[in-house]
Amino acid sequence: MAKEICNAVTYLSKTRTGALIVIERNTTLDDVVETGTVINAQISDEILENVFYEGAPLHDGAVLIVGNKIKAATCYLPLSDNRNLSKALGTRHRAGVGMSEETDAMVVIVSEENGKISIAYKGNLERGLSGEDVKKRLAMIQNKPTEDKKKK
Repeated sequence: MAKEICNAVTYLSKTRTGALIVIERNTTLDDVVETGTVINAQISDEILENVFYEGAPLHDGAVLIVGNKIKAATCYLPLSDNRNLSKALGTRHRAGVGMSEETDAMVVIVSEENGKISIAYKGNLERGLSGEDVKKRLAMIQNKPTEDKKKK
């Protein structure tokens, strides 16, 4: 999974294609799935790149990854109310941070304005990452023991 996401966000960054990828951890995100279109596809960089292609019908909103599947696309996420976030950040970044504040999900964000890759996790936003950085962060959370389980 980490390799496929790494490849996809590297490509999306180069082409300045905006993306919002939510990786479910312990908090069940069924309520988020219901806001989008269920696709239940194997994770591949090609599918992720095609979903976020600007002309594609599923490109708006977030993709939700559950286990080893792309569970849904066009999902709506809660926006962060954090006043400390830069005013330069748009809705995509605020949605990524909001999701990471309300759940234990990791959210990978690609800016369409500048192609920069970011990760929102536990309410924090880490910006200016490479695809390899994303791969390392994903491996890190996948190998972490279960934290506090939140139920939604």
